[in-house]
Amino acid sequence: MIGLSHYLILSGLLFAIGLVGILRRKNLLMLFFATEVMLNAANVAFAATSHYYGDLTGQMFAFFIIAIAASEVAIGLGLLIVLYKKTGTLDLDNLATMKG
Repeated sequence: MIGLSHYLILSGLLFAIGLVGILRRKNLLMLFFATEVMLNAANVAFAATSHYYGDLTGQMFAFFIIAIAASEVAIGLGLLIVLYKKTGTLDLDNLATMKG
């Protein structure tokens, strides 16, 4: 039977994959994807603990995280499109040398 510990282990693994993705990526688009994986890991943990304790609070937090993630993607992708049109690349090394 699958218990709470299985879901929390899955959530921890997803969070670790997202963290490695953030630390290793040089492309801004992949950085956003890694952030989404980390947010989904938090959603799994909140929903699992909420179901385990029979309380809807964790599921409400997961719902708000989904809403925040959607707004982050909408604003972030818009900024990435403008940045790509201006510089022609999404490489973080090139952005570090960018002057105002």
